[in-house]
Amino acid sequence: MASYKMLVKDVIKQADVLLEIVDARFPDETRNSAVENEISRFNKPFIIVLNKCDLISKEKLEKAKSRFSKIAPTVFVSGKDRYGTTILRHKILEVVEASKIKDRDILVGCLGYPNTGKSSVINGVTGRHRAGTSAVSGHTKGVQYVNAGSRIKFIDTPGVIPTDEFDEIMQGLLGVKDATHLKDTIGVALKIIEVMCSGNRAALESFYKVSIEDEDAYEVLELIGQQNKFLKKKGEVDETRTAIRIIHDWQKGQFIV
Repeated sequence: MASYKMLVKDVIKQADVLLEIVDARFPDETRNSAVENEISRFNKPFIIVLNKCDLISKEKLEKAKSRFSKIAPTVFVSGKDRYGTTILRHKILEVVEASKIKDRDILVGCLGYPNTGKSSVINGVTGRHRAGTSAVSGHTKGVQYVNAGSRIKFIDTPGVIPTDEFDEIMQGLLGVKDATHLKDTIGVALKIIEVMCSGNRAALESFYKVSIEDEDAYEVLELIGQQNKFLKKKGEVDETRTAIRIIHDWQKGQFIV
């Protein structure tokens, strides 16, 4: 706990502007008020970056942006396909324009939970694969300085906010832990089904080629298992195997919420 706080404070001290990278699917859960308060205490400007915007409907994205813009300048991007990264570059320059930084690079600190896509955002802005990325949480092991051109230099950090702030279901939803490291794979898969059924049931039906009417999450899991022939010897649905498949597909970004 102490080491992460020291790292956050050091990045904030160094940076001219901070990016708080959040998961657009769960923006409230992946913001951190303590980090934002620390940024304010040092009187540093920050930008909220709603990453993974390709995994959320346009309507929900606009609502989130409208809400968070009251807190700080907000940009939504997709680190995966580099959507919005040019806008983010311009926003960074705009935010620091009033400062008197001359004859040196603008240092941009990136903060956020593991697996929110900090390194992917950096690579999107630089236009090159400069920061290491991985589908597995915790890939960035130490602070890296990444030159993005136009006087912008990123300070890339590991997921510097402790993951034990989340319960296991949230860790599965955010991809902090993959299915092989989750104890309750069925519980996580049921939550994914609930999120999809309330947000975009049609996408879930289309992807797994099932028809969902009044079934609860467990019954939907059974339908998916039957459709994919994830069966035990006696013809019963292999719930664990089905759950692992659902978690894997979710964490690979197969669904738009």
